Amino acid sequence: MEINLPVRPVLAADSKLGEGVLWDAERGIVWFVDIKRHRLWHYDPATGSNAFTQAPGQIGWAIPAEGGLLLCGLKDGLYTFDPETQRFDKLADVPGEPATNRLNDACTDPWGRVWFGSMDDAEGAASGRFYMFDRGEIRAAGPAGIAITNGPAVNAQGDRIYFTDTTAQKIMVADLSPAGVGEARLFADTGALFPSAYPDGPVVDAEDHVWTGLYLGGRVARFSPDGELVATIAMPARDITKMAFGGAVLSTGYVTSATKNMSADDMIAYPHAGSLFAFVSPVPGFAQTRAKLG
Repeated sequence: MEINLPVRPVLAADSKLGEGVLWDAERGIVWFVDIKRHRLWHYDPATGSNAFTQAPGQIGWAIPAEGGLLLCGLKDGLYTFDPETQRFDKLADVPGEPATNRLNDACTDPWGRVWFGSMDDAEGAASGRFYMFDRGEIRAAGPAGIAITNGPAVNAQGDRIYFTDTTAQKIMVADLSPAGVGEARLFADTGALFPSAYPDGPVVDAEDHVWTGLYLGGRVARFSPDGELVATIAMPARDITKMAFGGAVLSTGYVTSATKNMSADDMIAYPHAGSLFAFVSPVPGFAQTRAKLG
């Protein structure tokens, strides 16, 4: 079950809450965020060059969109980001979201719709839920009443979408189509497998298997399409958040990590915590659709 693969830190980002990692195939770079330090990072694996832009607030995710822009989820709504000018512009509020919530994780589906979740910034109240952004329109879609949402993640065929309830240690799945999303049902009870760890950001590979970071678990885990745990890979950090597939043939796993709940002794035990990690995946991912803005 445990796959012994060499995992290397590729960027010492010192992230307080690294999240939202994804591959930008057009630019050949990795994007990820540090939510608590309000940073949008990019990393070029070909040259090792990297830098961050300071966002105007807590930034949960940034997804390549049409027109060369990124679509970003911040605490107070959706923004566009122009990598050329380094400018953030407010695009939309999320209707009905309490001021104590923030946006946390997101993905696109094959039609260019963006699926994202909100959560209580204090990680206590069950005030989070999932939404869909479809060419300028935002509407609630998927489970609600969740303290910490993660995902969603959509498979290559676009017929399944995965939602994570991190606090409840559960990953859910629902049927998906151009018409919308079905009712969510249990996919994996990760608490039964990893009692002291919490499922974080999920992603789907080319074989329709689901990978998830394990916060407090020091691993990424891989599940079959029927929810069976089939593999884990140990990471050089304790609090693992999100994974993405990147590189020319989408066979590199990029993984973000966090330090916000770590003590000084924890940091001695995990000196690479907060870094961006990479490993050669035994299974590739698939190309992600750019977000459609209008």
